[in-house]
Amino acid sequence: MFFLTIRRSPGLEYFRPRSRSFLPLSFAALISSPALAQEQTPDAENDLFTLPPLTVSGDWLGAPTEESEKTYTGSRTVVDKEELHKRGALNLEDALRATPGVQVLDETGTGILPNIGVRGLNPLRSERLQILTDGYPIAIGPYSNVGVSLFPVTLPSLEAVDVVRGGAAVHYGPNNVGGVVNFVTRPIPAETSHTLRERITIAEETGNVFTDTYYRVGGPASDKLDLQFQANIQRGDGFRDRSDTQVDNFIVDARYYLNNENELATQLQYYNVDAELPGALTPEAYEQDRTQSQRPYDAYEADMTRATFTWTYNPTPDVEFQWRNFVHDADRTFFFGQNLSGTGGVFDPGVASTHRADSPRLFRVYSTEPRLAISKGRHDITLGARYLTEDVEFDVNRVEFASDTRSVARDWHLDTKALAFYVSDTMHFLDNRLTVTPGLRYEDVNMDFRDNLNGNMEENNTDEWLPGLTLGYQATDRVFLFTNSQRSLVPVQIAQTTRDGDVANETAWNYELGGRVQLTPDLLSSATLFRIDYDDQIQFNRTESRFENLGETRHQGIELDNRWQVNPNLELGLGYTFLETEQLSGDNAGNELPNAPEHKISADAVYSYHAWNGSLNWLYVSASYSDADNTEKETADGGGGELPAYHLVNARLGRDIAMGGGRNLNLALAVNNLLDEDAYFRGVDVSPIGRVPQPGRSFILEAQLDF
Repeated sequence: MFFLTIRRSPGLEYFRPRSRSFLPLSFAALISSPALAQEQTPDAENDLFTLPPLTVSGDWLGAPTEESEKTYTGSRTVVDKEELHKRGALNLEDALRATPGVQVLDETGTGILPNIGVRGLNPLRSERLQILTDGYPIAIGPYSNVGVSLFPVTLPSLEAVDVVRGGAAVHYGPNNVGGVVNFVTRPIPAETSHTLRERITIAEETGNVFTDTYYRVGGPASDKLDLQFQANIQRGDGFRDRSDTQVDNFIVDARYYLNNENELATQLQYYNVDAELPGALTPEAYEQDRTQSQRPYDAYEADMTRATFTWTYNPTPDVEFQWRNFVHDADRTFFFGQNLSGTGGVFDPGVASTHRADSPRLFRVYSTEPRLAISKGRHDITLGARYLTEDVEFDVNRVEFASDTRSVARDWHLDTKALAFYVSDTMHFLDNRLTVTPGLRYEDVNMDFRDNLNGNMEENNTDEWLPGLTLGYQATDRVFLFTNSQRSLVPVQIAQTTRDGDVANETAWNYELGGRVQLTPDLLSSATLFRIDYDDQIQFNRTESRFENLGETRHQGIELDNRWQVNPNLELGLGYTFLETEQLSGDNAGNELPNAPEHKISADAVYSYHAWNGSLNWLYVSASYSDADNTEKETADGGGGELPAYHLVNARLGRDIAMGGGRNLNLALAVNNLLDEDAYFRGVDVSPIGRVPQPGRSFILEAQLDF
């Protein structure tokens, strides 16, 4: 992606953003504000957009801070751990809901399978969003299986959530049509410290209990070595029947300082989940009791062993070399019931299953990526390359209940090798107030597919040039303007190449025009116009049981993000997204795209008084369609029909208690879905027919001790 980068020194500590603005703001007002701002006399208080000292960094996004967010040449929202804590985020879905342009569908209520979409792109399995942890991709198949059906991230281990909307292909490769979400894990502290947290969630309707236990210890082990250990254990049930969930997440971080120029960092992670899946309900069953389950055979198991290694070399302040490596070994399996009797739908929750299937997928992935960043004169140049391999086993097995006969439905093997090169040059003009960043990435992807049952072999070889251009302009001390354009790629996925019919790779162009205005020292507003022109977007045709290219689609709209620090105690926020989507060609030309609500509004208030703090959050999402046909009247089985609008209100009250000796205890009570709003969606891959309820009202008790 091409944008102005404000790079901070490696030792910069993360801090909480002061403000991001309040009150609705029109784009016209934003554009006209530079003249207004220029009438003011700059001083130390008003010089709020002054750029920090530039240092070279191989990590393109840089630190997730307020300063980086303010001068980023695109739409960006950074939410740090303190904000997540005060807003009472229950899981990663809650952490992202309020972000403009982002749609989140909660499949389980326990955070293990989030569905995240950006700007009208289908959120199911977060397939069109590049999701990173500390800058490394977390998809089990970064090229061949980009759907995040294994999500090795838990909320307590995070320092910040960094959401960049819009394409980012130049520096982060394919599968980022909607942008990038970077989950930043907690850094190793400068001094030895501990964190112990316990959270208990109680579902009102069922009384189900879900516990979330977290422990962290970290600090310097010697003058040159820093170490940290994190453990997150989750046990219990969501708000529905058949939602028993067990999660284990263990992370070890190490950082070694060879000398003033060389630094080594590594992270080792083991993540394991074992869960029942309550699945979708028929409309009739939903109205009777939304907490029940009609899918007795659906379940989910997964584990991942993951390691990253980074060598950073800084021979001079103007040069940084990073060599980034990651490897993971993952095993994920869905279990699901099927009706193969020939009468009734295969996945209809109102029809008894005749078979139980399982779909184990084994992934072995390795990637190496050297990056070089050089600052010379008015140029900040980034050069990089990536080599990645994927070895995938994809099976489907079935057991027939009547005969107890086991059969193998699929036995697939996929080898993927990807090679990429990229370059960008951020050029500074007008006393560094204007930056222009052209860039280019070349992707060469080779996928070899083999069906071990019939011996069929296929290949998908793709090579694409992904250009982009970004401009950032510091119009005044209070006004920052930006525009960008970049091309994105999503290669054909393993499951899409193996059915009848040919499908082409997806490509898209992203465009943004926007800015940020510091109206007062405590009031910051931002607005972004966006557009995505999508070619050959792929969607699954359930009627014909195959994947197909929809043709051309368009996503466009405006995002407003505002935050106001009213006084030292009270902070208010308001965000709005207007979205327009359209199918431009094919059988459904003129229709809206599925799961693309036209309006989204979020508002929040955070109040602090001495040791007390409270928050209230409100979210409104308008109605949308659940299929490409734009079916309005719900079908009898719940497989199609309009998705109604809904509201979501969360509240939290907490208190800090100083324990002495540097120890601090925080106690909190929160209520999620305070109004107990009914909301649902459709289309979960192992339970695609019917309504998937989102969580009802729940109560959260939390205690956290830092020492």
